[in-house]
Amino acid sequence: MTASLFDRSDYPTLRGSVYLNQASLGLIGQPSVAAMHAFLDGVARHGNLYLSDTDEVSLCDAIRESSSRLLHADKQQVAIVTSASEILGQLPFLFKRKLNSTVVVVSSDFPAITRPWLRQAALNNCRLQFVYDTAERDLTETLVDAIDDTTGVVAVSNVQYATGSSVDVFRLRQSTAQVGARLIVDATQAAGAINVDATGWAADVVVASGYKWLGGHGGVALAVLSRDLLEELPAFPGWMGAPDPFAFDATSLSMADGARRYTQSTMSYVSIVGLEVSIRQLLLLGEARIEAHARRLASMLVEEASKYGWQPFRSIVSETASPHIVSLGHPSRNAAATLERLRGRNIVCSVRGGCIRVSLAPYNDVTDVCALIEALGATED
Repeated sequence: MTASLFDRSDYPTLRGSVYLNQASLGLIGQPSVAAMHAFLDGVARHGNLYLSDTDEVSLCDAIRESSSRLLHADKQQVAIVTSASEILGQLPFLFKRKLNSTVVVVSSDFPAITRPWLRQAALNNCRLQFVYDTAERDLTETLVDAIDDTTGVVAVSNVQYATGSSVDVFRLRQSTAQVGARLIVDATQAAGAINVDATGWAADVVVASGYKWLGGHGGVALAVLSRDLLEELPAFPGWMGAPDPFAFDATSLSMADGARRYTQSTMSYVSIVGLEVSIRQLLLLGEARIEAHARRLASMLVEEASKYGWQPFRSIVSETASPHIVSLGHPSRNAAATLERLRGRNIVCSVRGGCIRVSLAPYNDVTDVCALIEALGATED
């Protein structure tokens, strides 16, 4: 029997519902909630009474250290920002690209990845080449085949939010390096669920939102930046990125050393405190154990759901599929209508790409999967 890796009592939502939706707005565990409440009540609500200027600048230090361990990166390369979209939006202005270069993206990827480049294309600053995530083909192969001497940038989620398709970033980096192209990886749907090896990937940027599998709340995200970007001026420099932010020098563009220069301004410190706690919990579990847990639940889900005609977008045993996002389609059942029936049973999933998307987290256990299977069977009546 596959038990939860976390104490399920730390997630009150699970008392009255089956939550299989961590890929959207994920549940936040009680240890993180308690830390956020303690900070809000004991520090934040009192202004500067208990939080000095020095304290404020150093608030990111703990999460920078823990997230560098989780993402396998040098902590000097980890930027703490308000959202993945914030840093993704700067990248077209930071990268020096070939004239008339092509940006390779996935047509069904999360829009935060593609929209900054769509703007550049609208200004005739680049050309976009969309590739398609299809069940018949390895997405990594599709991306590699699209790369040629005109490619200036490849921007992709290493786990696709709608299908769970997994990209081999090591192989993709080899291909981009051969043509001198930049590589952007959004690991939002991977960090905290599977191994994210930012150093091994050697991508120019790896970003991850602070919620979903990282177990935090909105208002904070992580970015691992290549060493050459640590020498660049941020496209949108903020006051907090100065060497001494509270020196308030409005006449200077001097920047802090390392990735700290990319932190723009005051952000959700409450979220930072909660995220630091949840990341430490993930580190205690270990990524291998978390991934194996999801794989066991996913295998059971796929095997049992297939009896009712529900098939995964990709085989769960394939290296092209992630273990924690399972996208189920049916030849005759409408996913949106099925979702409504599931919600009627207090089972929370999502519909993405016309399929039921099931996302498995460390707090899920075999009873959650059994409840979903029973509900899918009942929709056949």
